Amino acid sequence: MRVLVADDEQDMARALEAMLKSDGYEVDTVYDGQAALDFGETGTYDCIVLDIMMPYRDGLDVVRTLRSKSLRTPILILTAKSAQEDVVGGLNSGADDYLTKPFSMVELLARVRALCRRSDTYVPGVLAAGDLKLDRATFTVSCGASSTHLANKEFQMLELLMRRPGTYVPADRLREHVWGYDGSIENNVIWTYVSYLRRKLEGIGSSCKIIASRGRGYALELNEEGAE
Repeated sequence: MRVLVADDEQDMARALEAMLKSDGYEVDTVYDGQAALDFGETGTYDCIVLDIMMPYRDGLDVVRTLRSKSLRTPILILTAKSAQEDVVGGLNSGADDYLTKPFSMVELLARVRALCRRSDTYVPGVLAAGDLKLDRATFTVSCGASSTHLANKEFQMLELLMRRPGTYVPADRLREHVWGYDGSIENNVIWTYVSYLRRKLEGIGSSCKIIASRGRGYALELNEEGAE
């Protein structure tokens, strides 16, 4: 299960990240509303934990934008506001649940577990692009009758590219999505994983190709036969 945590209070965000990881979740952590929207748009999360008051975009704007794009990932909003109209406003924006600060970490974890149990309703189990199908449950990518298993980072990278076929994803965006905010990951590491994926796609006979453009990043190119 994967959870996105977005909170501009970095100590709080790190505490949430540590708690969720200790319970077995994979966690990405961001600290502003625009980053929350960028990460959330990938649709790769089983739950999003989202603070309302954040820079660049507030949490309610992020929720409304995600819902306008038909992304149904369960969202838990965190708010320091306890007035009924603020809570109602959050739920009416498309959030699934809320907690008012300060809250118990035990209660938050219970709510995340409950929302993740519902995530299968919202997130498709198999992602398709061109002649490729990516199974989120088994980390398997297939083309026709041929398939191959992906390592975790290969899976995360291909999933992001498949959700935006034909659109260049900057190297920094790939780095943040796959490795989090680990500044030690260099571009040659990203290139290495792209090479792994290219070989695997060739190995299953896919007509899709991962292309690179200096200054723009990487994209999944669908040829005319494979494009939908």
